[in-house]
Amino acid sequence: MSKPHAIKVIRLTPPGRGAVAALRVEGPGAMAVVQARFQSCGGKPLSEHESDRLVFGHFNGEEVVVRRLEKDAVELHCHGGTAAVEMIEESLASAGCRSVGWREWAFDHCGDRAEADALAAMADARTERTAAILLDQYNGALEREMDAINELIERGKFDAARRRIDALLARAELGRHLVRPWSVVLAGRTNVGKSSTLNALAGYARAIVHHEPGTTRDAVTLATAVDGWPVEFCDTGGLRQGADGVEQAGIELAGERLARADLVVLISDRSLSWTDEDDNLIEKWPDAVVVHNKSDLPTGRGDRPAGVSISALRGEGITSLLEMISRRLVPDPPPPGAAVPLTDEKVEAVQRLTRTIK
Repeated sequence: MSKPHAIKVIRLTPPGRGAVAALRVEGPGAMAVVQARFQSCGGKPLSEHESDRLVFGHFNGEEVVVRRLEKDAVELHCHGGTAAVEMIEESLASAGCRSVGWREWAFDHCGDRAEADALAAMADARTERTAAILLDQYNGALEREMDAINELIERGKFDAARRRIDALLARAELGRHLVRPWSVVLAGRTNVGKSSTLNALAGYARAIVHHEPGTTRDAVTLATAVDGWPVEFCDTGGLRQGADGVEQAGIELAGERLARADLVVLISDRSLSWTDEDDNLIEKWPDAVVVHNKSDLPTGRGDRPAGVSISALRGEGITSLLEMISRRLVPDPPPPGAAVPLTDEKVEAVQRLTRTIK
């Protein structure tokens, strides 16, 4: 008889309703536990079916398709509703099986930690581009690169090793954002068209647009992708002096968002004169992408800095703005198959290589 909790039950499909749900039962005695509750339509016991064959039948009355993977592992596929999955899990739990999260299961089954990290991250990938990079890491790109660097160090080729270490560290920020979107915050004075710009970037009316200043009091966010990179845009309240009450609270919230931003997009109204207040914003966020909105109107007076000219109302210049944002977030995209450190632990491992160089 198998030990209590030696048999694991892993739900392989996401929680919630779906068309089909899949569970894996594994451990000593797994097939016997499933077989005791499963009746194939042909009446043949599960143990007598060939491995890797799909067998249709009923599990405690619920229609399922079962696949015997090997001696101690079975897959069950059932209706994707929560009731069917929970019934199967509860029935197996009554037999002493232990439910295990798929991430924990993946870490136990992967060859090393880097492979497990990449596998877990792939489940959270938001775009095809980031998933492809994660797949490269799952297939060992980072470990191969670190092995190559160690070999260079052992052979005394320190300059070549340093260049490859620097290339890895330069991709550390990218690695952290493959599943966590970059935060891009739109900021500027009141009524310059931040909400209109957000809507133009989104392609639909996400934010309220009104001619009165101070319309945006709360931060409005938009999750999307720019050139295949996951991005969360945030439209904040207008920045101006002398605000009070609810508007001041909105400005304080904008300040908090700006402090955490990966990239700030400073928007001005090109039809108005450039002011000292605009200069102050540029001085406060010198690394911001500068945008001059309302290019469809006559240009106001004053020397304004270089930037991207757009008309959020007409959609003009939005493609150029998106290209600029992409270049600022990922100035040097990795080629296919390149190594990218995904976690702080891996970044520290790369940094330790530097200390081995004489």
